[in-house]
Formats: sequence, structure tokens, C-alpha cells
Amino acid sequence: MNESSTSAPARPTRLLLVDDDALVRAGLRMILSSAEDLEVVAEASNGSEALEAVAAHRPDIVLMDVRMPVMDGLTAAAQITGRPGAPSIIMLTTFDLDEYVFQALQAGAMGFLLKDTPPRELVGAVRVVAAGEAMLSPTVTRRLVGHFAADAVNPRRQKAQERLRLLTERETEVLAAVGRGLSNADIGRELYMSEATVKTHVSRLLTKLDATNRVQVAIVAHDAGLMTDPAS
Repeated sequence: MNESSTSAPARPTRLLLVDDDALVRAGLRMILSSAEDLEVVAEASNGSEALEAVAAHRPDIVLMDVRMPVMDGLTAAAQITGRPGAPSIIMLTTFDLDEYVFQALQAGAMGFLLKDTPPRELVGAVRVVAAGEAMLSPTVTRRLVGHFAADAVNPRRQKAQERLRLLTERETEVLAAVGRGLSNADIGRELYMSEATVKTHVSRLLTKLDATNRVQVAIVAHDAGLMTDPAS
């Protein structure tokens, strides 16, 4: 009997929950386990335990609190992302903007969400990151732009603008769109390109800007002043 036509069901995205508050972990588990394509495989209460859990359970995504005892989430994120085959990391916080946002993104986090994010948006964010794209809550994105890109005396501004000289005009347009948090599909619609072409441009941006993921590419757009706060 030929079984080649029978496709195996897709493997659920494996999740590790890291928070020092057991009630927060329980709430996250309840929300995320309700989605058939997501599976919580382990929990940890601090960054040190998270490092061990990543090695033991090999999750696809780690949802991790910023501030925890023993080892904080930022330190753990930097160590996790430095490992071969590292999982993607979504940082969770009760603060919608502070110094942790920028530090988390520099550490290689693919997402940054508030703990009071509605359940449906939380599940959606995990799916976005599982697909390889970055995820920031709209509030964080808007205020991040306003805080880091609008400051003309920001010491990163000049360095970022110098890096833009490496880019073509089209790559700069894609960079600005990535900085606004648009997906590849959205960028394609806005700039009248196929999604495959957008992926090519994003890959070139990663190489030219020496970035490890599209969040770090977005930071360059913010620092260079390509973005404007919609509220301004």
C-alpha cells in the first residue's frame, strides 16, 4: 500500500515558559495550550533554569520575563541566542517601554510583548515568531520609534546613517518598512514586489548591516531616523 500521499500532521511549535511568578506561567500555559499548533513542553522560574530547560527540551520558542531572580531574562536571552540552533525568544514585561526593550532586542529577542496582551494576540504573536518574523506589540513599536529615532543627539544616529550608505535605494525602502514592523507580505503589497523579492532584500539587509535577525535590522532603521512617530 502506497502511503506517500498521506501527509503527517505538522509538529506543534514547542514552547518554554520562563517567569518567576507561578500564576503567570499557569495563565500563559492555559492560553497557549488552547491552540492546537502550540505545545508547552517546559517551564522555568529564572534565567538559569531557562538555560537548562532549553538544553533539555529543545523548544522552538522561549517566552521569558525580563526581571527575575538568580538570572534575569536579558542575560539568559543573550546566552541562549548565542547557542547553535537557538530557539526564538519573546520577552514579556509589565512595562510598555523602558531600557529593557532596547537591551532585549540587542540580545537577539524576536519579540517583546506586554503581559496584559489579549490571549488571541498572544497566540498570534507566537505564531508570527514561529514563522521567522519579529513581533512587537503596537504600543511598544510606536513608543520605541519615538524614543530612539526622534532623538537627534542619539549617539547611535550617526553610526546608523553611515551604515545606510551601504544600501541601495530599494533596500532602504525595505529597511524602513521592516522598521515599521511590516511582514514580508505587507512590504510586498506596499512596495509592489513579490514576497520572494522582499525576502531577498531582507537577506541582503541582514548581511550588509551585520544583523542576526530582522529586529536588529529594524533597530538600524530607528536609529538612522528613517521612522517617524505616527502621533507626531
